[in-house]
Amino acid sequence: MKKKVDIAVATDPIKNPYDIIEYAKDLQELVEFLHCDIMDGKFVNKKSLDAEFIKLLNSQTALPLDVHMMVSEPKTKLIDDYIDAGANIITLHFEAFKDKKQLLQAFSHIRQRKALAGLSFKPNTSLKEIRSYLFYVDIVLLMGVEPGASGQTMKEQTFERLKKIAKFREDNKLAFKIEVDGGVNDENAHLLFELGADILVSGSYVFNSADKDKAIKKLRK
Repeated sequence: MKKKVDIAVATDPIKNPYDIIEYAKDLQELVEFLHCDIMDGKFVNKKSLDAEFIKLLNSQTALPLDVHMMVSEPKTKLIDDYIDAGANIITLHFEAFKDKKQLLQAFSHIRQRKALAGLSFKPNTSLKEIRSYLFYVDIVLLMGVEPGASGQTMKEQTFERLKKIAKFREDNKLAFKIEVDGGVNDENAHLLFELGADILVSGSYVFNSADKDKAIKKLRK
């Protein structure tokens, strides 16, 4: 069976949180995930979407919630707050943890709570640094841009990094899904898919499209 790409639309371009609810409702028949960008104002400059809002969002949409935590040193209670609110995926940043043992403990805890554990990392973080952590996650979120700002152009190095992660997965017979976030559009989606991406996150590309249905179909092609 031919593999298909899943599409996640991101919350970040939307300034009014309550517009996110309508956006999710409008697109829930067209995409597979709602990618919820959680920012604490420390790890990145912006701040957005607390657990109470995610709980409200979860009550209003049938879309699985892909929660991307751009948060410094997220504690177990904070992770639990988002899982209790309805998060299906919790993705943590490699750089957010000074003590990497805590990162591994967080992955284990997320899985114990029956959510999927994801690892993300910034474009300038070496793949050698994160390789050993790929054995403990369900999702690898490859950032094509610096986290924290929607609308950036994807960095050229993203394609080679994706290729290497996909090869590492194959060589080690691992089953994690590869998700790409940042600068995804109809011009690069096909190549990302061919290089091994399973989930493509679209923020500005879909949100700013006059015909969102058509834009999503272009990503799938």
